[in-house]
Amino acid sequence: MDPLWILLVGIIVVVGGILWLRLHAFLALVAGALIVAALTPSDAIVQYALDKGMSQEAAHELSEQTIGERVANKFGGTCAKIGILIAMASIVGKCLLESGSADRIVRSTLKLLGEPRAPLAFLSSGFVLGIPVFFDTVFYLLIPLGKAMGMRTGRNYLFFVLCIVGGAAIAHSLVPPTPGPLFVAIELEVDLGLMILGGIVVGMITCIPAYFFAMWASKKWPLPVRGSEDVSLKELEEMTQRDESQLPPLWLALLPIFLPVVLIAGKTVLSAIFNKVSGGELASWQGGLLGLFDTLGNPNIALAIAAAIALATLARQHADRDKLSATVQSALAGGGLIILITAGGGAFGGVLQQTGIGVRIKDLSDAYQIGVLPLAFGVTALVRAAQGSGTVSMITAVGIMAGMASPEQLGFHPLYLALAIGCGSKPFPWMNDSGFWVVCKMSGMTEIETLRTHSVLLTLMGFTGIMVVMILAKVFPMV
Repeated sequence: MDPLWILLVGIIVVVGGILWLRLHAFLALVAGALIVAALTPSDAIVQYALDKGMSQEAAHELSEQTIGERVANKFGGTCAKIGILIAMASIVGKCLLESGSADRIVRSTLKLLGEPRAPLAFLSSGFVLGIPVFFDTVFYLLIPLGKAMGMRTGRNYLFFVLCIVGGAAIAHSLVPPTPGPLFVAIELEVDLGLMILGGIVVGMITCIPAYFFAMWASKKWPLPVRGSEDVSLKELEEMTQRDESQLPPLWLALLPIFLPVVLIAGKTVLSAIFNKVSGGELASWQGGLLGLFDTLGNPNIALAIAAAIALATLARQHADRDKLSATVQSALAGGGLIILITAGGGAFGGVLQQTGIGVRIKDLSDAYQIGVLPLAFGVTALVRAAQGSGTVSMITAVGIMAGMASPEQLGFHPLYLALAIGCGSKPFPWMNDSGFWVVCKMSGMTEIETLRTHSVLLTLMGFTGIMVVMILAKVFPMV
């Protein structure tokens, strides 16, 4: 059976399950994985295993595994890669909110840049907080501050809203440890430090046109501050009066965000610097420093350190064991759900690869002269538009594209393929996207207002991002 037909059936099961049957994303992904595994012929599995460097005997053993075994093995393998990372990132994000660290970061940024540059403060705060905290949570945190600033200035409310959306949304799709880019980087075997650096660079560039679009849209369609179901205008005024003495210092608030980034990216950066300076022969102290970063910069260790610091900050602000316990329990409950969805996506993508879809897609791209990066972007964008979730679209796309991820096949580093997939998760958000409704209802906008501002903004960022990625891949292929 042609891998393209198997892929089509799998996508119909996943997208149809989410949209029409209203299944949870985890159940839809597992159902898709089971059906794809059932449709995959044994000779395709053998060829996939041989292409991966397995022996003839091991390849036949894989093809003789039951459908359930193949799906479960891929599910478990994904959990092993991302389980601890997502759990620790969830604790960091929850503690940032509960301790007041996130509030401190936003207030300090506003104070540093000044009220005239408040949109830039919201854009940068959203980007920074979008690295360890999920998009919906960042928006929940920042929109009351955006409303308060809109009430104080009497103008630019839409400007503030769109800057919050732009900064948080692009970091959520490009910079680990958020689940989408984390999973894509691991599946494509991209060093996480490199993924973080690349995501930050591309994300910051895409924020530039987003900022100017937000400015233009705010002038084109002025939006008054409106109360919403979650909070009244009176409650907004009360929320902005929180005493700053109750918030942690800025350095402590930023530490759980930047320390893991430094540790994870440190080994990658130091290796490049030391090898360039010394010509490949490292001094003992250089080797020792790299060894230290190799240990502490392991993503699991780095995120665990960040989680410990975030918990200690929360304990410092609220010395209540019950409070700490409730925070961790809530964080792990939310993180556990993300782990299930991501691991379900790993199972779906893993059995898709066994169909030989990667080779088939590569043959098509060669025959029709379709570039790999635009193809990856387009596949992700189509899945995103069809079922709404940016994370699910990234998980699905990497399962399709992973078979082409070697530098020899691509002609450039797989980092760019990972970033292209991340950018593809931004275009065309509409009513089937939970983030669309969060922005719509929390900001007080109507559906039409949200479509012409929020949806256009993210689509602009996605297309800007893929153009930046293609230029970088051409100029700095890194192979």
